[in-house]
Amino acid sequence: MGSIVERKRRNGQKSYTAQIRIMREGVTVHSEAQTFERRPAAAAWLKKRETQLAEPGALDKLKEPQSTLADAIDRYVKESKKEIGRTKAQVLEKVKEEFNIAKMSCNDIGSAEIVEFATELSKGRKPQTVGNYISHLASIFAIARPAWKIDLDYSAMEDAQVVLKRLGLVAKSAQRDRRPTLEELDRLMEHYSDRETRYPSLIPMRRLIAFAIFSTRRQEEISRIAWSDYEEDNKRVLVRDMKNPGEKIGNDVWCDLPPEAMRIIGAMPRGAPEIFPHDGRSVSASFTRACNLLEIEDLHFHDLRHEGVSRLFELGWNIPHVATVSGHRSWNSLKRYSHIKQRGDKYEGWKWLDIIAPTRIAG
Repeated sequence: MGSIVERKRRNGQKSYTAQIRIMREGVTVHSEAQTFERRPAAAAWLKKRETQLAEPGALDKLKEPQSTLADAIDRYVKESKKEIGRTKAQVLEKVKEEFNIAKMSCNDIGSAEIVEFATELSKGRKPQTVGNYISHLASIFAIARPAWKIDLDYSAMEDAQVVLKRLGLVAKSAQRDRRPTLEELDRLMEHYSDRETRYPSLIPMRRLIAFAIFSTRRQEEISRIAWSDYEEDNKRVLVRDMKNPGEKIGNDVWCDLPPEAMRIIGAMPRGAPEIFPHDGRSVSASFTRACNLLEIEDLHFHDLRHEGVSRLFELGWNIPHVATVSGHRSWNSLKRYSHIKQRGDKYEGWKWLDIIAPTRIAG
C-alpha cells in the first residue's frame, strides 16, 4: 500500500517521499504523500498512516471536513471556562495569523511538524519565548481529542517537546536578579515629584513604586486591591487572582502587609472601590518611560517585587515568614532570594516614605 521514493534535491541533498495509494477494484480511492529529510522518519510516518487508514471507517472519515489547528485554537478560546491570560491569547492569535501550521489539518500534525514550527519560531526569538509558544499550544493538544474528537496527537507534542529541549530550541524563562539601587530609586522619585506637583491628576507613581517594594506585590495585583479586601486590624490584604504556575483566575490569597506598606495605604484617598485605581499596564508603561528618560538601564517595574522580597531576607526573616507576605506557595522558589550578603534595612531613614506617607500623629 505504501512506498518510499528517494529523490535528490538541487543542492545535492537527498529527500525521501513516503507515498500511500489505496486501490479498490482497480480504482484509486485515496492517495497521500509526505516528504522527509531522513528515510527512518519517512518509514515511521508511513507505518503510522497505514495503521490509521486500516482502521474501520478511516477512509469515510477522510471525506469529512477536517479540522485545522486554527479551528482547534478557536474552539479552545471559545469554550474555555477559565479566563485565558492576555499573553496566552496573543500567542494563540499570532500562531493562527502568521504560521502555516495553523492551516494544517490536525491529523497531519505530528512531532516533525511541531519541531519544524518551533524551528521557524526560533528565528529572531529566544528559546524561552519559543518554549512559551509550545507550552500554550500543548494545552490545546492535551484536550482536543478527548474533549472534541479533534485529531490532535498529544503524544506527538510530548515527543516534540523532548526533541526541542535536546536541540536547545526551547528553554525555561531566565530568572532575573536585577535590583534597583537607592540612587536609582531617588532619581525616579525626584522625577515623579516634579510631575505630580505640576499634574496632580496623574498616577501617583511614587506611592505605587514604594508600595510595590514594601508589599512585594506585582503591578496587576496592586491595581486589583479593593478597600474591602484590606484588613487593617489583621495587617493583611486579599490578593485576588494571584499569579501561580498553572493557575491564576480565582487564586485569591491573603498576604501579610509590612508596616511601611500599611502606611502607604493609609495615605491613599478613599473614593474609588480600589485602593490604587490605576491600570497595571499604564503603571508599567510610565515606569519604563521614566527609566528610559533617566537612562536607568534594564529595570522593570516587576523588579521592585524582587527588591521587596530580598529586603525581607536582609531584615533576617526566614522563608516561611517571607512567604506570608510574598504569597509564594513553594518555598523552593524563595530560596534564590535568601542567599544574600547584606544585612539590615537599606531603607531605614529613606526620606521618600515620610514624604509620600507621613506618619499620622495622634492628638
